[in-house]
Amino acid sequence: MKIVTYNKLVRDKIPQIIEHSGKICICETLSDEQYIAKLNEKLLEEVQEYFETGSVEELADIGEVMHAILAHKGVNIEDFNGLRMKKHNERGGFSEKILLKEVIE
Repeated sequence: MKIVTYNKLVRDKIPQIIEHSGKICICETLSDEQYIAKLNEKLLEEVQEYFETGSVEELADIGEVMHAILAHKGVNIEDFNGLRMKKHNERGGFSEKILLKEVIE
């Protein structure tokens, strides 16, 4: 019998998918403090995977983690989008591809 250790946050249906494949998985439910720490780790993992692949699918994974972090913080997506749009309206987006090289004071 081969044992593979992960110790990482996974999507809610992953244990059932693993068991449906005939394998056994050992899981635990995290405390709130552990959960946000693992969400932050997962965000870094997904961002790294996006850097490596450039895949839109990885951006979707980043979005899923972002939604989980927002829910954990008690922020609904509409409020988040309001904050995003406020910053966009005040400071702009990134569509003009501007690289700030220097500021001379």
